[in-house]
Amino acid sequence: MNTDTLTGAATNVSGKLKETLGGAIGDKSLQSEGAADQLGGTIQKTVGQAKDVVEDNIRPLLDYVRQFSRERPFTAAAVAGVLGIAVINTLRGK
Repeated sequence: MNTDTLTGAATNVSGKLKETLGGAIGDKSLQSEGAADQLGGTIQKTVGQAKDVVEDNIRPLLDYVRQFSRERPFTAAAVAGVLGIAVINTLRGK
């Protein structure tokens, strides 16, 4: 969990409280503010979860590529060259 996930969850909970309190006292403004806070909290929590997924899945791959490049620099350069040519040809439409 990162700070975005925790902050989003907290904002979501406070939004639910505002919405409930607004409904209980009949304050439509507080009720809609609570719903908006819930939406913002949900979005922030989702961003935090996405960051966690990227960190958990991409970081090991990057570490592997770095290690491979240190152990086999010529092979890594050749692979990078082939991938570069493939990208260029793809962008050129060939």
